[in-house]
Amino acid sequence: MTSTLQKHSLSKSARIGVLYGGLSSEREVSLISGRNCYEALRRLGYENAELIDVDQQIARTLVERKVEVAYIALHGKYGEDGCIQGLLELMGVPYTGCRVAASALTMNKALTKSILKDSGLPVIDSVVIKAGTVNGKPMEIGLSYPVMVKPINEGSSIGMNKVDKPEDLKDALKTAFKYADEVMVEQYVFGKSLTVGVVEVDGQPKVTPILELRPTKSEWYDLEAKYTEGGTEFILPADLSEEVTRAIQDATLRAHVAAGCRGMSRIDFVVDGDNKFYILEINTIPGMTPLSDLPAQAKAMGIDYDQLVEYILNTAVN
Repeated sequence: MTSTLQKHSLSKSARIGVLYGGLSSEREVSLISGRNCYEALRRLGYENAELIDVDQQIARTLVERKVEVAYIALHGKYGEDGCIQGLLELMGVPYTGCRVAASALTMNKALTKSILKDSGLPVIDSVVIKAGTVNGKPMEIGLSYPVMVKPINEGSSIGMNKVDKPEDLKDALKTAFKYADEVMVEQYVFGKSLTVGVVEVDGQPKVTPILELRPTKSEWYDLEAKYTEGGTEFILPADLSEEVTRAIQDATLRAHVAAGCRGMSRIDFVVDGDNKFYILEINTIPGMTPLSDLPAQAKAMGIDYDQLVEYILNTAVN
């Protein structure tokens, strides 16, 4: 390791590769996240930061460009699921955020739910359906309708659908199977959509204020609501009682720790009309676009965008 990169410190002249783009269905979002993070690093004075669009030759590119630390701004498969993290481990390149095990675990919705349930945290009833097991017969899933159909390892609501009646389930499964070989069918809970961030500050995880997400043009917080300007009303802090707020923030930290996360995460919840809440999923590389949740949550706790990027950068060496 060169002198520009040492444990607990990172020189402004370190060669930082901002890994973005990639090969997943979330590529377009990653391109925006990565460019924003790169521009923040340059504003912060990291003069040798550069953007690297990740493809199948990424190992060769990292060597050729003499990258000393990887800032991961990838979303979805091959970037958020432990694949790039494992490669960087093999190459001895320090990288930001969660390590291999936590990345792989949290990318799988069913495994995440199992870990959370074992930790005493609230999750929604669901079943997993494998590709090739759906036939012409009526399906018995043991859940009441409506349900949510989700590819087991996709983010940004890609391939997801709300199904209101049994006869529409197979079409929703067909869509979801385009993105994954396993699909989760989950009981639909009507209520407020919430998300809570965790940011590591000086080695300590800090829970952000709770953000409430109110879609303005769709029934639930789908892909269009997430990435279309004006598609969602952001309530920050969320319209919750003090007691419920504390309980959700406590559950957020417990979930972050239970899944083995480090550096940062963003945990999604739904809370019903009786103020009973459930954890939906854990995101280990939250979006960093102008419309993304984590930067807004960090700002509400006094951390501006550039500071957030530097806190994330420091997880590579701390």
